[in-house]
Amino acid sequence: MIQQRKLRFDAARSDIISFFRQSPDRVLSYTDLQNILKDNREFWRLTQSTTVEDLIEFLSTKGRMQRVELQFPKRKMVRFTWGEVPAFEVILSWHPDSYLSHYTAVYLHDLTEQMPKTVYLNVEQPRKGGRVSTLSQEGINSAFRRPMRRSKTVARFREFEVYLLGSMGTANLGVVEAPGPEGETIRLTNVERTLIDITVRPGYAGGVHEVLKAFRSAKGKVSVNRLTAMLKKLDYIYPYHQAVGFYLDRAGVYDASQVRLLRKFEMKYDFYLAHDIKELDYSPEWRLFFPKGL
Repeated sequence: MIQQRKLRFDAARSDIISFFRQSPDRVLSYTDLQNILKDNREFWRLTQSTTVEDLIEFLSTKGRMQRVELQFPKRKMVRFTWGEVPAFEVILSWHPDSYLSHYTAVYLHDLTEQMPKTVYLNVEQPRKGGRVSTLSQEGINSAFRRPMRRSKTVARFREFEVYLLGSMGTANLGVVEAPGPEGETIRLTNVERTLIDITVRPGYAGGVHEVLKAFRSAKGKVSVNRLTAMLKKLDYIYPYHQAVGFYLDRAGVYDASQVRLLRKFEMKYDFYLAHDIKELDYSPEWRLFFPKGL
């Protein structure tokens, strides 16, 4: 039986290899391979006893198929690539709606001179309805005196540490497709959404100094009108518009009319540029505490 399967594979070798070489899908799941075998079994003249494992073994030994893994603490992702595939393309295969965000998007939009070895992969969670705001100055103070919460869902892949994030549901607001650094197609947050995300979680962008640099570098790439409209749609409980306005103002490269768009938001509370700031300075204009020396 094994010999018969081997002979069938050898007879169909050129057809099978040609199929995978010409396929636009370079990253495949086990289920993808099951469906491919089911759809092509008759054309390739393979026996009914031929399994996906048989196909994988054949493609690994006679073709260019490689098995790759992302081992997160509670779940492992196994994929099969045809030859060497860019890391971002593999990582984004985790979920059909996943996208790159935070410092990864900062890098991909050329808003930093750094080359981060951390990848932030975002898969949005369903947004809970019926939200009731219980915001108070005491509550803000208490929350931002504590360190920022960080994802513990981390995997190693090639030279990267991959952080899996589960942001609030936004219907993928500001998520776009663009060419990646190796010519692959990637999904990532646009410049406006990226600046908002790193304002909300500066710890996922190298800290507040890196965020400020990103705002400066975004001059000419960002639409402050779109950014302001996006902030309104995101409808955060916390007044992150004060932090965004502070960054735009402190960057020193935006027109007064652009900064003024953020001043139109209500400023009812004192807010913080980041969690757990050790030495505080204060901007009365933005009602914002920020690290001394920024």
